[in-house]
Amino acid sequence: MQITSASIQHHTLQFRFEAGTSRGTLKEKDTWYLKLFSDNHLIGIGEAGPLKGLSIEPLDQMEIELERVCEQLIGMQIPESMEIAFEIAQDVSPDGFPSIRFAVETALLDVMHGGKKLIFDTPFYWGKERIPINGLIWMGSEEFMQQQIHEKMVSGFDCIKMKIGAIDFETELKLLKSIRAQYSPNEITLRVDANGAFAPEEVISKLTQLAALDLHSIEQPIKAGQIKEMTKLCDATPLPIALDEELIGVNAYEDKLKLLKQIQPQYIILKPSLIGGIKSTLEWIKIAELMNTGWWMTSMLESNIGLNAICQLASYLKVKMPQGLGTGQLYHNNIASPISIDNGETFYDVEKEWEKL
Repeated sequence: MQITSASIQHHTLQFRFEAGTSRGTLKEKDTWYLKLFSDNHLIGIGEAGPLKGLSIEPLDQMEIELERVCEQLIGMQIPESMEIAFEIAQDVSPDGFPSIRFAVETALLDVMHGGKKLIFDTPFYWGKERIPINGLIWMGSEEFMQQQIHEKMVSGFDCIKMKIGAIDFETELKLLKSIRAQYSPNEITLRVDANGAFAPEEVISKLTQLAALDLHSIEQPIKAGQIKEMTKLCDATPLPIALDEELIGVNAYEDKLKLLKQIQPQYIILKPSLIGGIKSTLEWIKIAELMNTGWWMTSMLESNIGLNAICQLASYLKVKMPQGLGTGQLYHNNIASPISIDNGETFYDVEKEWEKL
């Protein structure tokens, strides 16, 4: 069977609330669906969902690049293995468009499994396995953040991730202290994400105060690209550090190995749409495990199309610790799907159907 045609569909996702980060407030997010057909039947779909202000690809070039990718995919045979799908994706999509690479990989794996949104054949897809996830607390007023914390606790989450670095640090500490006063580290795991907000000269002081609250880790405490500073920080830190933005644009296996060998972080955060797709994510994991570096995956605020692929990848990798995959409920107009959340876990509800695109 061949891919006889391919198309793209643009979709603007609308947030249910103003989602605050240290890089600004998010109200909407552009995403593109890559759709593959055989004889007018949709046989595969993937999502290219770059994030403005973080992703390396120029958003104004996305449709041009996706149209070029569509032209190259037409006439291709259905891949017979994951490795062949990865090779095709690498051939047709450049390194400079990591979210497009992810979309092509996802669409081809979907095609390979019969066009049923089945990306990796694991118990998750069949509704027989759940994946633990963290509850995400967005920045905003103290009242708004308290409200989110309460909602996550009531919903049964035992791992909370709070974005910090945009409002007053003392207020953020107060919020974290209020959680810790009610719940011990055995009851609630606390993670924080600074998105590079701290200055190198102040970071140790802030990490020391955060470490006193028995936090699990902090993501990207200083801005990416300060390799010497981050190396020193990971060596001296009182709180485990997870690299996130630091991984952007590092494509070659040798460069990935060099980065992790030099910085030696305690964890890395893997966002397939940001770091070059599924194959690239698997490379990072291979290197991390060679170096005894911990890792977990998070979405990059994709719609349920991309989120589905990442959840299935997490299941394929037999993850145990909570992942950052609870973003499917962020939007007014997400694509309806079987991806569901209950009691701090995500699962595939086989009773639900996918919305037609």
